[in-house]
Amino acid sequence: MNVKVLEKGKDKLKIEMAGECHTLLNLLREKAWKEGAEQSSYMIRHPYLSQPEITIFGSNPKKTLIDSATVIEVEAKRFSLEFKRALGK
Repeated sequence: MNVKVLEKGKDKLKIEMAGECHTLLNLLREKAWKEGAEQSSYMIRHPYLSQPEITIFGSNPKKTLIDSATVIEVEAKRFSLEFKRALGK
């Protein structure tokens, strides 16, 4: 994954996430809403010719994005532990 900041303002953050698909961006968008974003969306202009972009609006979009990524990381670790426990490993 290659992350590139496209726009950074007081209440808006737009980043490009090269090599990612709908799965991660949709999850990140949803978590941003839950972490207090006023608006959060992502777009893939063309599936073969462009890279996905996510845009977050709010009072502190950078913090919202970092908090969202942290929540995803914690949930993924919890899922991994539960999955291993269920399989007896």
